[in-house]
Amino acid sequence: MSNTILFSGSAHREFAEKVAAHRGLELGDVKLQQFSDGEIQASYEETVRGKEVYIIQPTISSESMMELMIMIDAAKRASARHITAVMPYFGWARQDRKDKPRVPIAAKLVAKMLETAGATRIITMDL
Repeated sequence: MSNTILFSGSAHREFAEKVAAHRGLELGDVKLQQFSDGEIQASYEETVRGKEVYIIQPTISSESMMELMIMIDAAKRASARHITAVMPYFGWARQDRKDKPRVPIAAKLVAKMLETAGATRIITMDL
């Protein structure tokens, strides 16, 4: 398990701590900062190069989704081997099909955004 590292976003750190404890791991050190205009910045305070990175963050709001994508992008740019987004709640999952004209398929859009950010896998619990 030394090649695996778990990180938590700010949306539900308590859940992430329980997952880490269950796996016999400690959460990795990531610095999450929010500027006065709401802009989010993530900085990994330990190396993720070549590691299996798991980022635990439910997407309960647009802000938590953006935080997750920024964390994924930072891990990708820090040369993580694989990046798994663990989303206990997948926001926009109800919009998984076109049920009437002129509506988006938001679940597909969100999945594509996560892929573009650098996620290689997604684990979700509530579809």
